[in-house]
Amino acid sequence: MEADPGSVYTAPPQATFLQKLGPGGAVTLVLALLCFLLLLGLPWLWALARVLRQARRDEAAPADAILVLGRQLEAGSPTPVFQARLAQAVLLWRRGLAPRILVAGGTTGRAVRSEAEAGRAWLVAQGIPSAVIRVEEASQHTVENLFHVRALLRSEGWGALLLVSDPLHMARAQASARGLGLPVRCCPAASAPPVPGSLGWWLRAGGEAFLLHWYWVGLGYCRLFRIHGSLARIT
Repeated sequence: MEADPGSVYTAPPQATFLQKLGPGGAVTLVLALLCFLLLLGLPWLWALARVLRQARRDEAAPADAILVLGRQLEAGSPTPVFQARLAQAVLLWRRGLAPRILVAGGTTGRAVRSEAEAGRAWLVAQGIPSAVIRVEEASQHTVENLFHVRALLRSEGWGALLLVSDPLHMARAQASARGLGLPVRCCPAASAPPVPGSLGWWLRAGGEAFLLHWYWVGLGYCRLFRIHGSLARIT
């Protein structure tokens, strides 16, 4: 299923948590929590294994564009995690693996500019020509990043993308991209904090595992009950 971006619910700029959930989001969150509890956390453990495995996998190869997923800004500037993602894109571009860099992310939190625009400015400061950089500024979270990027990819006739994020985010980003039919190769930014093996790292891994579990539950629920409005956002 491929939907027109203009006909599908998109969270507004600086969206609240409930606005980001969108239609049906609260239902799938409750179902994900119930599934976690009733099955004694086993789906979460399965998702955690996927998060840890994907964090170590680098699939860098020639592609049409490098896609950097955004992250909420702090004081209007990219966080260390976002900077690590952008730095990974710079390395890939300088290796000649793709001719352009696409930064995704709208205006989130209390920021007055989009994540994508902040990312563009950071890349230009590193010496990347502005003509090489494209931005997607309509999205509020990972699935929306990828949904809007898909429309741009189709309109430009691009093929494979190098998907860049921090290692623990890669499994969820890859699952969301595949759900949308995007041809991606994952290239984790290994330098992104937190430090592997630290308490912060394990807490982030556990959180990402639940979000991945939630995505799988939501996808299954929408397909089972044919919730077309929600499916249009994720497939």
